[in-house]
Amino acid sequence: MPPEEQTTQNPKTVALLGAGGTMGRGMGVNLAAAGFGVRAWNRTADKIGDLADRDGVEVCESPREAAAGADVVLTMLSDGDAVLAAVEGADGALADARADSIWLQASTIGLEATARCAELAAEAGVILVDAPVLGTKKPAEEGQLVILGSGPEQAREQLQPLFDAIGKRTLWAGEAGAGSRLKVAVNSWIVSVVEGTAEMLALAEAVGIDPRMTLDAVADGPLDLPYMRLKAKAMLEGDFTPSFRLSLAAKDAGLALDAAEQAGLALPMLEAIRERMDAVAEEHGDEDLAAVYLASSANA
Repeated sequence: MPPEEQTTQNPKTVALLGAGGTMGRGMGVNLAAAGFGVRAWNRTADKIGDLADRDGVEVCESPREAAAGADVVLTMLSDGDAVLAAVEGADGALADARADSIWLQASTIGLEATARCAELAAEAGVILVDAPVLGTKKPAEEGQLVILGSGPEQAREQLQPLFDAIGKRTLWAGEAGAGSRLKVAVNSWIVSVVEGTAEMLALAEAVGIDPRMTLDAVADGPLDLPYMRLKAKAMLEGDFTPSFRLSLAAKDAGLALDAAEQAGLALPMLEAIRERMDAVAEEHGDEDLAAVYLASSANA
């Protein structure tokens, strides 16, 4: 029976691959709190931390072990290579995944890797739901992620309790793959806001204006953005404690450019932002993406 025609009960057990990551750990806590059984795996096991002590959480030694018997395999990893490494091969999650299970791919991996995931899901006979998320560490911990879901309609219904546990809102984009296409478009805006904020503050400093006055100038108007203010505060205070690492933001900008190239679209502003983020990430990649400000400000 083709995966899109299969039916399953609402999921009870989730294999969480990436349970020790910035996003994955918070998602695991919320899944366990909602009553799901969580079979947790992380490449560096000690990063799982006290998630391992939660009721309903079992730490597994391999993706294959985590996926065995699980209703849902949830991948929340840093990039496409990490996702594919976790599901392919003898120790990969798809080796023992049930034929009626759902692969919920929530990482931001771009279009090419998502297409490869679709091929692997079809080969394994599992249902692929492509559902990258919007949010960083704090929203993941608070169950406030926005889920950009795509896949078979019946899988959407089955996964709703899981989505409710980790997110505040689910936007369904269509067939599997549409979620990742939506995510690259939204990510182009996110990195544009951060770089634009950095350059606005740096220019104000350079011409002798208190950069905080730029925020006052746009306050409560159509140009004001909570995210801009959040990143501006980090830039002005020099506090780049990561909620989302600059290296990952640079990766996301690159995935958006790859998608644009595939579509025959030239995006010169995004290209410049990606180059700037790549350059700063060489030294500050593990800091928050607000650290891109260091490339613009003469006072940083």
